[in-house]
Amino acid sequence: MVKSVMIVGVGGQGSLLASKLLGRLLTEEKYDVKVSEVHGMSQRGGSVVTYVKFGEKVYSPIVDLGEADYIVSFEKLEAARYAPYLKKGGRIIVNTQQIDPMPVITGAAQYPSDVLERLAAEGIEVDAVDALALAEKAGSAKTVNIVLMGRLARCFSIPPEKWLAAIEATVAPKFVEWNRSAFRLGYEA
Repeated sequence: MVKSVMIVGVGGQGSLLASKLLGRLLTEEKYDVKVSEVHGMSQRGGSVVTYVKFGEKVYSPIVDLGEADYIVSFEKLEAARYAPYLKKGGRIIVNTQQIDPMPVITGAAQYPSDVLERLAAEGIEVDAVDALALAEKAGSAKTVNIVLMGRLARCFSIPPEKWLAAIEATVAPKFVEWNRSAFRLGYEA
């Protein structure tokens, strides 16, 4: 059976590192893994999407509407934007951080105050976590991505030690301890 994970965020949040970590972990677990990156205006704070599909045999990395088992969202509006890709019974893991898009910054639009409530009202299982606060507790705001991977790890039967080993193999050595701490905080939150 093939499973699909979408990692969505805003450029610069580390979604590509998160997908690399997940791909490495799943490959080490002997799954066939396909990863695909879709960059919007990522260099300018625009939307970034990464697809990770894994199973016995995977033919394409692309996740279609209603196909994602999990969506890991680095920001609330991104969770709402990609919610139609979630399959019935799927789960959205979302950072409660708000990053204002350009229309909000310029005053042309307002950031909706009830994004997560609307998703829950649609029957979507929403696992909301203040990943930024946990990342800062771990030692660096830049570890939000790994906090969210810690939350995702709770949905898998792969032991945390294997996730931590994949972190050590994926991030630069000088950042390993922050990332290990971020993973644990996300997993335990």
